[in-house]
Amino acid sequence: MSRTILDVHILQTVPPSNINRDDTGAPKSAVYGGVRRSRVSSQAWKKATRNAFGELLDPADLGVRTKKVVDALTRRITARETSLTAEQVWPMAAEVIQVATGAKIETPARKTGAKGGKGDPRGEGAPEPQAPQSSYLLFLSARQLDLLADLALEGIAKKADPKVHLKDPEVKSRAKKAAATRHSVDIALFGRMVADNTDLNVDAAAQVAHALSVHPVDLEADYFTAVDDQNGDAEPGAGMIGTVDFNSATLYRYAAVDVDLLAANLDAGLTDDERRAEPAPGPAPAPTPEPVRRAVEAFVEAFTLSMPSGKINTFGNHTLPDAVVVKLRSARPVSFVGAFERPVTREGTGDGHVRAACEALAAHVPAVEESFGAAADHTWIVRVGEQTEALAPLGEQVNLRELVGRVGDAVAERMGKRG
Repeated sequence: MSRTILDVHILQTVPPSNINRDDTGAPKSAVYGGVRRSRVSSQAWKKATRNAFGELLDPADLGVRTKKVVDALTRRITARETSLTAEQVWPMAAEVIQVATGAKIETPARKTGAKGGKGDPRGEGAPEPQAPQSSYLLFLSARQLDLLADLALEGIAKKADPKVHLKDPEVKSRAKKAAATRHSVDIALFGRMVADNTDLNVDAAAQVAHALSVHPVDLEADYFTAVDDQNGDAEPGAGMIGTVDFNSATLYRYAAVDVDLLAANLDAGLTDDERRAEPAPGPAPAPTPEPVRRAVEAFVEAFTLSMPSGKINTFGNHTLPDAVVVKLRSARPVSFVGAFERPVTREGTGDGHVRAACEALAAHVPAVEESFGAAADHTWIVRVGEQTEALAPLGEQVNLRELVGRVGDAVAERMGKRG
């Protein structure tokens, strides 16, 4: 059976920076091809991509991943029913979340309020009330939270005991269904794991590799001093000294999207009326192309333009890619990181790493595709400058706006044909 797989390959140069730190505060690294490389974890770039979604998608298409899920639900409820206080809502919201997800919901250890502090109505040193929290991060979409808010408000309107309200089989069923359907774009792409209820797990449609430098990298340290602005002439010397670790790298970034799985994730829970096609007897109708197209376009643009924010104020490393190669396939995803197993080195030439990286990638891609019969159905390239000329023969040259549109058109066409 033909699949729809989207591969995104990016070469991007990052100047002195520390965008993803390890437990010692140094930039993350890994040994590949026998040499130490700069590394940026997949988690870091997925978080940056999710953050970029905020500029590209409607908030209703996104989710929130938090332990403070009761607080998130409470804010939705009090926004609709402004006469309610948060403390009045917490018991019902906590019970709704617990029944819907199976997650353990409990009140966190209380913090003692500041003595005599503002906002301390219970007196000096009294503990501040806190909303119950999940014992782990829960990822719920905006639409899922809206449905759960409806259930909570029904119970509150009836002045029902939370446990009695959620014990009703019909209400309980609706709560579970609300958490299992109508996934947001970020949940559909990056997946969800619910430890206490595996039925709610969502397999990620997008896989993001750890970004690796195409060349060896040495760790460097910036020794800095800071002057105390209030010191006079009689107080020379620094007010503070320290060091910040950093490196510079040309990174190979790779991600793959299983568009079929993405479509299935986004389709979960949609009613027949919400699908384009009229429901027909037999298997469920195919998902409409537009939500899938919107999600794929957002992913391509967000993944391309995003940058993890570690030490961004210190280094200001706001770079854009040197080259982006996107391939649409009908079989399995293919990473081309093997092009850099032998590190690209141009020591002493003053020619940088981008040209050599593009040449290595341009030689590796056709060799792999021809050897394994793994040619892509479409290839688009966004590239900058003459250093990237070696990539030109690989596919259709476009700019980013055209790339996003072309990819969206191709995905929508495939999804439409399957419907």
